[in-house]
Amino acid sequence: MSEIVISGYYGFANAGDEAMLAAMIEAFTDLEPSVSITVISGNPKDTRERHGVKALYRLNYPKIFAAIARCDLLISGGGSLLQDVTSDRSIYYYLSIVFIAKHLGKPVMLYAQGIGPVRKAMAQAAMRYIGNKVDLITVRDEGSRAELKYLGVDQPPVFVTADPVLAMHPVDRQIGRTILRKYRVEGARPIVGISVREWKDWGHYKTVLAQTADYLVRNYQARVVFLPMQWPDDYEAAQKVVSHMQESATLLEEEYTTTEMLSLVGNLDLLIGVRLHALIFAAVMHVPLLGISYDPKIDRFLETMSVHHVGSLQSVTFEAMVKHIQALWPEMLQSNDSRQARINELRNKAFSNAEQALALIDHK
Repeated sequence: MSEIVISGYYGFANAGDEAMLAAMIEAFTDLEPSVSITVISGNPKDTRERHGVKALYRLNYPKIFAAIARCDLLISGGGSLLQDVTSDRSIYYYLSIVFIAKHLGKPVMLYAQGIGPVRKAMAQAAMRYIGNKVDLITVRDEGSRAELKYLGVDQPPVFVTADPVLAMHPVDRQIGRTILRKYRVEGARPIVGISVREWKDWGHYKTVLAQTADYLVRNYQARVVFLPMQWPDDYEAAQKVVSHMQESATLLEEEYTTTEMLSLVGNLDLLIGVRLHALIFAAVMHVPLLGISYDPKIDRFLETMSVHHVGSLQSVTFEAMVKHIQALWPEMLQSNDSRQARINELRNKAFSNAEQALALIDHK
């Protein structure tokens, strides 16, 4: 029986990161049903209950050390762990876990990570030193591979795959339909979901989203639903958007599981997203999407889908939103074979992350 320890941003009520963990566990157990998984988590109790795996608190270094000493493989990922934009400190934390594993002689895989930006000289040096000690790196986009090259991480093999969540299969839409019915969102009118996050207390993009939501209600008779990917932060950001609206909208007031959130997204006719994994959920559930960028990871994912973002949080305009909605709306009424083929290709690449991880154990 293989023993795998997973390090990442888990246990923080972020639907995207919890979906990544769920997808990783699903892929590993599909390939090796007897695999034993221990997750390093910010909330071990929630991780154990939500995912049915063993879990350790992320700052309990003695227990982390012991778990890694017993394991066959440490996985760092997925997600955007190795960057110093959202936090100056987190990159050192995740690299410290990698360093422990290599000190103990364990194989390490950076798993479907979105690398960078890494801007500060000390963080770049740490990435170069520890990154070159790992055994295998998979990244979710070409931009991440380019960032590794820029940082001088050139010793391990690097493969471009896809975000782990893209390996998940679409879920039953009835689950989301039941949730929406509780909020009286039902009937024949189109449903547009908006995933918004707070960013640096900026207000411009919230005003643009409010104007866009009003436009959708007035011109397409749409029901607008705000989806909280990070609870309760995104709910609070959505409240600020709604405060600028003149029409009515629905704010979902609960935290949802990965399956529930995927099902909710599956009931949408269009997803407008700032959060990366809201956009990825739309791809998994074959829902047309529009992305607003705040980080290179958004641009990189949209490029893999062969679409462009509507603008950045600083530059997006109401006029640009309307132009993209008008262009995309007809697509919502018909299937898109090229998009479907692209999603299937990405699903296969996402599943290959788990295959390569287990191959590392076989060859250690």
